[in-house]
Amino acid sequence: MEPLETPFWRKGLLVAGIDEAGRGAWAGPIVVGAVILPPGRYPFRDSKLLSPRERERLAEEVRRVALASALGVAEVAEVDRLGPLRATLLAAQRALALLHPPPEALVTDYLQVATALPLLAPPKADQHSPSVAAASILAKVHRDGLMVELDALYPGYGFARHKGYGTPEHHEALLVLGPSPVHRRRYAPVAQAALRFPEGP
Repeated sequence: MEPLETPFWRKGLLVAGIDEAGRGAWAGPIVVGAVILPPGRYPFRDSKLLSPRERERLAEEVRRVALASALGVAEVAEVDRLGPLRATLLAAQRALALLHPPPEALVTDYLQVATALPLLAPPKADQHSPSVAAASILAKVHRDGLMVELDALYPGYGFARHKGYGTPEHHEALLVLGPSPVHRRRYAPVAQAALRFPEGP
């Protein structure tokens, strides 16, 4: 099966793949990667299917071969204010604004980015687009690193292990410690835990 980018590549267009990490997490930022690859075949796959070591290795390869790559971040306060979808779109626009050279077409993983450029946004694009897969790898590696840093700042929640996603360990920590400053109050488990700590943890 040809990569999703192929019709754009045949026209000589620079194609940016876009994907996010952290949209469903209870804590931490949303990170969006944007990557422009030259036409070709690549070993990049959906970051969720890779081990941490594989992601680190492939992130280096992405940065080596990409014509351009960038990351956009939506902070916790923005996720709470805008909601996860609009915050993801904001982070995507920030990533796109940093690409040089700029893209001439976009492929995303079901993310309807506001753009005048040609756009493909099918579901599971990270399985059929090396550019989207590359973007997912960069976003995931960067966000995982941020969550390890937040684990050191806010010990007890297990951020380094679950990266802010909903796990039994994370839920139990929320009930014992209450939400940290990097928890998303908009998310139901966090909001419920906050009711137990009306004056903060």
